[in-house]
Amino acid sequence: MRKTDAVKAFAEYDKRGRYVFNNADLAKIFHEDNERALRAGIKRLLDDQLLVRVINGIYVNELSQSKGSNTLEQIAKTIRRGEYNYVSLESALSEYGVISQIPVDRLTVMTTGRSAEYKTPYGTIEFTHTKRSPTDILEGTLLVDRPLRLATKQVAYRDLKRVGRNTHLVDEEALHED
Repeated sequence: MRKTDAVKAFAEYDKRGRYVFNNADLAKIFHEDNERALRAGIKRLLDDQLLVRVINGIYVNELSQSKGSNTLEQIAKTIRRGEYNYVSLESALSEYGVISQIPVDRLTVMTTGRSAEYKTPYGTIEFTHTKRSPTDILEGTLLVDRPLRLATKQVAYRDLKRVGRNTHLVDEEALHED
């Protein structure tokens, strides 16, 4: 893959709001079946500072015009592609004003995948496993203008209690307001 081809391809994806990629995405974009050639191409893109390695196998287009406040969610969505994921726990409760502390550079996500924590250049993503069914997840979350679904206030609080997190920061009045 040549640098000019990469810049053009990334610009096209960026127009569609896509700027986070995994290895499989890059193999498709650059029509590369040979793993060794793909790794060499990705290394060149990293060296040329067209891509930034977020975690092993996940990359962000450094020249993207689409990057913004939802970049961490885009990364989380790419890491756990194929799983049900939604913003919950402290991140959701903070957005609802139910807890006073705002998680800075940290995103708490419930997932049907495994629990894990990833430190990225854009912040930390904490995945917490849930055994909830896809139907329960869809009913307890909202589709908002962002990459991941958002837990309702009550579901985020239920998740917080269920995973044994500290609830002393929760404003009970704000929790029960509409």
